[in-house]
Amino acid sequence: MYFNMKLMGWNSKDIGVDLGTANIIVTIKGKGIVLREPSVFVIDKNNGTILATGAEAKEMLGRTPNDIAAIRPLKDGVIADFTATQLMLKSMLQKVCQRYNAGRPRVVVGVPSGITEVEERAVEEALIQAGAREVFLIEEPMAAAIGAGLDVAEPTGNMVVDIGAGTTEVAVISLGGIVVSDSIKIAGDAIDDEIINYIKNNLNLAIGYTTAEQVKLELGCAMPLVTQKSLEIRGRELTTGLPENKIVTSEQVQEAMAPIIERIIDLIKATLEKTPPELVSDIIERGITLTGGGALIKNIDTVISQRTEIPVYIAERPLDCVANGTSKTIEDMDKLRTALLKRKK
Repeated sequence: MYFNMKLMGWNSKDIGVDLGTANIIVTIKGKGIVLREPSVFVIDKNNGTILATGAEAKEMLGRTPNDIAAIRPLKDGVIADFTATQLMLKSMLQKVCQRYNAGRPRVVVGVPSGITEVEERAVEEALIQAGAREVFLIEEPMAAAIGAGLDVAEPTGNMVVDIGAGTTEVAVISLGGIVVSDSIKIAGDAIDDEIINYIKNNLNLAIGYTTAEQVKLELGCAMPLVTQKSLEIRGRELTTGLPENKIVTSEQVQEAMAPIIERIIDLIKATLEKTPPELVSDIIERGITLTGGGALIKNIDTVISQRTEIPVYIAERPLDCVANGTSKTIEDMDKLRTALLKRKK
């Protein structure tokens, strides 16, 4: 169908959704963020009953018996398991709609740039089945830029680097649209994988994703820290097969993360090479804005700035930028309607 917006009638019960690989964040016009939950749910395989969603479900990852499954239905920023995503969204949206008497809301949802038409339809259908009356899509880098406070409507180039859990997306924005963009399915989850493999190969210890995420959050850094940090972790010693505690340092974690950081920098450089010279000039003057959970990696702004020779700034509350961008889009549809993703027939 053609892009069709009814600008009138948006009310306080319409909502914005950041449908992230790691977390789902829901906003309501005028109220801000009203729900933040991990994109995980637990289901009884025997009868399909949802036993837990969000934070409670995440605690069960890797700990369930055979007849219970803990599922992350979103992968690399898109729906990997449609039925599971639909069930999870329905559960979460029902919480919000009941709590705030939202009925069947219209929804603005952030999606990865370069999303296919099949993936677009999957997102729309999942939200409609979960209770939405109407769904509008906005590319995540655009939503992140709006949420970071950039004036995307002006005729000036802005570069946003959104480092999420499943994808890293880079976009150059001007006049309310994305001029150049690129993405890779390498981000926070890939860092967790690298940490798990590094600890397995260098410390002879098997750990799970929950421990890897803790290591990333506490020790993750893009360059060596002035004062090195360390963390005691517990896992299964691969030789004996028994539980064992070992010490991992920030220097080791930085070494483990280095290939991912390098891929992100390569993506930024490649996007700059495709950007019109006038907009590159704007970016050099205005700098690069980092959003998403990856923006919280220590010194990542310094490393990117050194490698690109462009100032780099971390957005305020980078984890919330996409969600806040969907919320601001709802609040100012007259100005930001061109930022929405136009659908094709």
